[in-house]
Amino acid sequence: MSVDDTALFLAEMGDVKPLTTNDKVFVSSKQLDTDAHRARRKAAMQNEYLAKLPIEPRLLTPIAPDEIMSYKRNGVQEEVFRHLRLGKYKKQTVLDLHAYRLSQARELLVETIIQAQERGERNLLIIHGKGVNNKPYPALMKSAVNDWLMQFEQVQAFHSATREQGGTGALFVMLVKSDEQRIVSGETNRKGSGFR
Repeated sequence: MSVDDTALFLAEMGDVKPLTTNDKVFVSSKQLDTDAHRARRKAAMQNEYLAKLPIEPRLLTPIAPDEIMSYKRNGVQEEVFRHLRLGKYKKQTVLDLHAYRLSQARELLVETIIQAQERGERNLLIIHGKGVNNKPYPALMKSAVNDWLMQFEQVQAFHSATREQGGTGALFVMLVKSDEQRIVSGETNRKGSGFR
């Protein structure tokens, strides 16, 4: 910097006062998304699902022990659903519920689905068992899981597993894409981008 530049700079900065330190902290809205806030939102979502997923057998739609369960939301492509049904997608999480009571199974299912979506996972294997010998309600856990999964906005589709992976005692479950996955897919599949 030349002498003229230094003099000009000092002249421009002459009325600037240094910042004073005080105890006030200004937080931007981006900083509000802390671990504590995420944990509170997750707990609220879990409580919301627990409140609306029934565990009383009379409120569940009965499913036969050997019945094939199948569900898909509007917008799921037939080829995608066929791949799910045939077990072609890698299962990132396996949840075995058939040894639990309904109240415990419900909590585990809610927690597992929320955590799986947070991790960006799309496909789960849920083992509910057939419940052939359950008294007085055969296939109680199976019926509950069927009803519960349809209540989750995160669940896009499910289908009974292949014989090798549990048959009618287990389900392949597909979750909706997370926001991050949607962005990546959108960028990858954007028309004219050359990524096809």
